[in-house]
Amino acid sequence: MEIILIQDVERLGHKDDIVKVKDGYARNYLIPKKMAVIATESAKKVLAENKRQRAHKEAKLIEDAQTLAARLDKLKVSVGVKASSTGKIFGSVTPLVIAEAINKNGYEIDRKQIVVSDDHIKELGNYTVKVKLHKEVYVEVDLEVVAE
Repeated sequence: MEIILIQDVERLGHKDDIVKVKDGYARNYLIPKKMAVIATESAKKVLAENKRQRAHKEAKLIEDAQTLAARLDKLKVSVGVKASSTGKIFGSVTPLVIAEAINKNGYEIDRKQIVVSDDHIKELGNYTVKVKLHKEVYVEVDLEVVAE
């Protein structure tokens, strides 16, 4: 029996894949658990249309992310922190602090989009952090950590 997967199924396929399985597996497990639907001609047409629309939306998201990446690439962010005379920071500079510093410059970046090479920055100096704008679009932002 041919079915269309509604969600990822381990060892079978990913969402929107059309796969062949045994009738009992489809009727007794996959379809009742809403993991799949029978691949009729109309269901295949609906799937093709959904994929086409999703590809169009995805292209728009990537284009917007690349535009934002071009603007963020020129940005240099400075974060002021309390530090000792040797250059050690009291506490650390986390992705949340970096996101707030970027957002003060007029951008909307979530802390979950910030990727710091180390887990936290614990010394004064210049760093480069990655900002994940889309699963395919990353941009590197210069970060300067200075003492207040």
